[in-house]
Formats: sequence, C-alpha cells, structure tokens
Amino acid sequence: MTVTIPHDIQSSDCQRVSQVLARVGEKWSILIVMTLASHPHRFSGIKRRINGISQRMLTLCLRGLERDGLVKRTVYPVVPPHVEYELTPLGHSLTEPVIALGQWAQQHIADIDAARAAFDAAQEKPITLETLNVTAKDSYHKIV
Repeated sequence: MTVTIPHDIQSSDCQRVSQVLARVGEKWSILIVMTLASHPHRFSGIKRRINGISQRMLTLCLRGLERDGLVKRTVYPVVPPHVEYELTPLGHSLTEPVIALGQWAQQHIADIDAARAAFDAAQEKPITLETLNVTAKDSYHKIV
C-alpha cells in the first residue's frame, strides 16, 4: 500500500486536523456518533445506550459535536421540554470511517494484544549486564 503525503503540509493545517481528530477520535464521541447513526435520540436515550458515560461528559461531548457541525440539537416547544439530538449530514459522513476503524480494530485485536504482552514482558525484565550486552571489562567504563 502506497500513501502519498503532500510536501506542502503547513503546521497550521496539521494543528487544525489534530483538533478535528481529537474530537472525532475521542471514545465518547465515537460512541455518540454511532448511537445517533440510525435515528435521533433524546439525551436520556443516548445516556442509556452508552454504558459508563456521566451526564456531564455526555453534555460536554454533545456540545462539542454540535459546535463542530456533526450533531444537531432540536428543542421542541413543549412542557416539559423535549430535546433531540441527531447527526447532521457531516456527522453521517463520519459513520463509515468509524465503522471501518472498528472493523480494523476487531480484525487486529489479537495482534495488538500480542504486541502489548511482548512489550510489557520486555519492560519487566531486570536490567543486567547481559540485557545491556556489556562485557565485564566494558561495564566499568560504561557505568562509571
């Protein structure tokens, strides 16, 4: 697979892209987008479907997604107030890449788990002259 990276990337462009990726790559945002992919939901409905999200975190994420144009908030003029959240066309355009990323993660989770286990095992080994590949003669000069 060949990836072409433009040579004229500006640092300001990278910063802006990083900000967008920080929003859409955040775990709660991904779960909210996928929850809203099929149809609009009320706040309580989103909270019920996303295990572990606090009310405050859901509020902050929804506001951020709304600010970025991914989610539309509709307030219905009834008593008690009725508010629904739905994906905008821009938000819907995010679902396909999110699904693809999720599928990639599922396909490679065993490889990632194995890499993590190998890394963690290597970190747990004590540092010795053998692991540093140092002879006794060299050890004095390298340590001192």
